Parts: sequence; structure tokens; C-alpha cells
Amino acid sequence: MWITRVLSSIIFLTYTVVSIPLGFDVGGRACGLAFSLSLASFYFFYSVLRLLTPSRSRFRWLLVKTIATTQWIILPSLLIWSLNRFSVDPTESRGWVERTFSGKRATDTSLSQWILGPDGLAETVTVGVWDKFLTWSTPVFQLSEGFCSLLVIQAAGQVTRWLVNRSGKSDSWMIGLLVMSASIISSSVYFLWRVTQFPQISNVDATLIGMTITCAVFLCAWGIGSGKGNPVESSLLFAYIVLCIYQIFTDYQPSNPIEPPPPSEAADFPPFPPIIMASYTTLLQALSTLPSAIHATFNFIIAALSTITPSVIISLAYRLFVLYASTRIIPAVRESGARALSQEPSLEDTDGANQILGVLSWFSPSILIAVYTSLLMQHFATTSNGDNGDWWVSQGGDVGNNLWRWINVAGTMALYALELNLSKEDLDSGVTGHWKSD
Repeated sequence: MWITRVLSSIIFLTYTVVSIPLGFDVGGRACGLAFSLSLASFYFFYSVLRLLTPSRSRFRWLLVKTIATTQWIILPSLLIWSLNRFSVDPTESRGWVERTFSGKRATDTSLSQWILGPDGLAETVTVGVWDKFLTWSTPVFQLSEGFCSLLVIQAAGQVTRWLVNRSGKSDSWMIGLLVMSASIISSSVYFLWRVTQFPQISNVDATLIGMTITCAVFLCAWGIGSGKGNPVESSLLFAYIVLCIYQIFTDYQPSNPIEPPPPSEAADFPPFPPIIMASYTTLLQALSTLPSAIHATFNFIIAALSTITPSVIISLAYRLFVLYASTRIIPAVRESGARALSQEPSLEDTDGANQILGVLSWFSPSILIAVYTSLLMQHFATTSNGDNGDWWVSQGGDVGNNLWRWINVAGTMALYALELNLSKEDLDSGVTGHWKSD
């Protein structure tokens, strides 16, 4: 049933979002990487099993159902195993090659212990390769986000153009879309003003921001004035550029620590009526009588949620949205029109691009884990410049920079400018070219 699949997806997303940063926070960098690798490997082999076995095979049905049912036991077991096996001393700063071939390995009594034992060759090589893969994949994920965002922006522009020019209520649509575009631009300007208030903005940063915003305004005006774009498309492009700038210069946290308010004097009257205060006191007494296991579980959930950074969650949600939307938009632009927006990519498609998208959809859980872990590592590397990020550098992590984010901003605007230069003022193209209208 689709309800079961939706609930399973929600539980998987919640567990992934909570458990991976918990592994980094509790066990350290090596533990977080090992747990992320074990999760990605588990879902990779699960996807390979579903892909290679016949769809109508009873063995496939039994094996897939067994794994899908027991995964809720396997996933916490992987977290516990990672915390027990890979938790390291926070002062450990050597690389995996040095840890494997150092003089301390001379205490190993056998070859199998040197290869399969704690900090052995197999353990350090797998985690080290996964670390390098995620590090070198960060530019790919960043540039893919910009490309997919541009696809979504252009698809939204084509859909809104079709609504205005081909629907019976064109005036109403035009007014509503203009109001929406103005709201998007106003919100973007507000967050851009927030960026200018950050104390860490240097002269070079201010120059880059000014050049970026000038180019974005010029592109938006060019698209609207030439008729090759529209207000919705331009406002979304401007909002994405501001989002990238906001991600570069802030971690969605207040720039100055919030001082606690001074204790207020006792009020002459209770804040609520006596019946509500009595019910509140009774509820607290009832909760205090619960078993200690429930209190421990509640405290564990609170501690796990406190390790999640809002910036990473917002970036993950946006990146997943544009990546998923692009898998629907690319087939629609290539051949199928609007019908492809409601179809999942499949390996049975004759087009090579659609087959690649079908393969990516099969391995989407592993891709999600890799993207999320990459965002977490990028966040830890960026915050390592402050006082709270020393633990990341001390465990072999790199100090982050925002070079690829700036390259993504410049590449997105350059690609949009190239699209405006090469495109023609054609209203019946792309996604809406296959739509019928009376």
C-alpha cells in the first residue's frame, strides 16, 4: 500500500537525519563516517538485490520483505556497532595511512589482526576511501544543485507563462503571479539585508556580494525585458542567488549570542486561571511517576535532535527537492512533455538519459545518505574556524571554505545568461509544448 511506503520513507528520513549527526557528535569523525558508510552500503546492496532479481520471483519477494521488515533492527544495530568500534580519542589527528602503518601496529600478533583488527588495514582503508569520496564529491553535489535549481526555475517560468497566455483567466493569473513574484523578491531583499548585518563580512566579501547581486539584477531585467523570461522566473533566480549568499555567510544561527533576560519579579496575579495551573501541576506529577526508561528515552531523543543543525536540514531539503524535481523535468523537456511529470524514471525507457535517471532512482537511499553526510562534513569544516570546531580539525578534518559555493553561484548565472542568449521568444516549448489548449 502507498500509505505503508510513505510511512516507511518518513521513518527512514527521520532516522537518517537524526542518527548520522548523532554518530559524529558522540563517537567522533571516524565513527560518523563509518556509520554513514555502513548505512549507504546496506541500502546499496539492498537496491542491487531488488534490481538483479526478477520482479515476479517469490524468492525476491520473500528476501525483500525480510530485509525491509528487519531493517528497523539492523539500522540501530549499525549505529551501536559504529559507536563501539570506531569511537576514537578526540585528540587523534593522524591520517588513516599513518594509523595503519605506524609503529604501533607492531604489537599485532597476527596478519589477520593487522588487517581485520581495530584500526586495521580493512577498517581504515574503507573509512578513508569513503572520506575522500565525500570530500571530492562536494563540488559535484554543489554544482548539481545549481544546475537542477536552474531547471526547476525555467520549468516554473514555462508553466506560469502557459497559465497566463493559454488559460481563460489570464488577468487573474497575471495579477496573482505578479504578487507572488513581488513577495519572493521582498523576502530575498530582507535576507540580503540580514547578510549585510553580519560582523564577519570583510571588504572582499562585500565586493563579491555587490558583484553577484548586480549580475543577478541585470540577468533578471534582461530576461523580463527581452521576453525570454518572466517575473516568476526572475524572482526565483534572484531568490536562489540570495539563498546561496546566505548559506555562505551564516549558519542560520544568531551572529551574536543571545543574553538571557533578567529574572522578572513575581507577578501579583498568576499567569493563568487557577483551574489551568492545577491541571498543569497534576500533569507534571503524573509525568514524574513514569518509569525511568521512558525518561531516558525522552532525554535521548532530545539529545539526538539537539545535534541537528538547521542549516544542514534546510540545505538537505532544498537539495533533495531540486534533484527529485529534475528527474521529472528532464524527461518532460526531452520528449514526453507534461506527461513525464507524473511518471517515475524507469530502466525500461529507450532514451539513455532516462535510463540513467532510472538507475539513480533505484539507488536514491544511498545517494541521500552520501549527500547528507557531505553536507554535515561541509558544515563541520566551515564551523571549524570558530572555537566550537576544534574537535573536527583535531580528528583530521579539513578547514572548510566557500570556494565551490561561489563557483556554483557564478556558474548558475553564466548558464542562465547563455540560455537567455541562445533561446528564442517561443511560448510553445519545453514542458508546456505538449499541453493541449482550447
